[in-house]
Amino acid sequence: MNNRNKNDEYIVIVGCGRLGSHLARLLSKARKSVVVIDKNEGAFHRLGDDFSGFTIEADAIEIDSLLQAKINKADVVVTTTNDDNTNILIAQIAKIIYKVPKVIARLFEPSRQQVYEELGIETLCPTILSAIELKNIIVGDKMEV
Repeated sequence: MNNRNKNDEYIVIVGCGRLGSHLARLLSKARKSVVVIDKNEGAFHRLGDDFSGFTIEADAIEIDSLLQAKINKADVVVTTTNDDNTNILIAQIAKIIYKVPKVIARLFEPSRQQVYEELGIETLCPTILSAIELKNIIVGDKMEV
């Protein structure tokens, strides 16, 4: 069990696109220790000047890249690339090999969500979230989230 203070959470974000960079900025503002991994160095411009975390230009599928990001010390790993297979592969490595306590994978394909959650990996599917919100707007029901 991790006994560290909640303010000391160490978070690894894989993917510095729109979602990953926005999440990294929010967590940085919340004074979390954040490292962002992306294959494309140009993606890091999205983080802005006030981002207080670290960046690593590397392919997160490679174990050496994950070790450079100190995944073995991470409290949370979030995979936000634009590829479901990459996200789930890295999430499984984090959960199974490095025993990261909280692992969250973004998935685009709704049919994959249940399988990964059965593996103990939390998922976030923009397709499902958007469909629920659109349904609520159309039907006028704000109760279901």
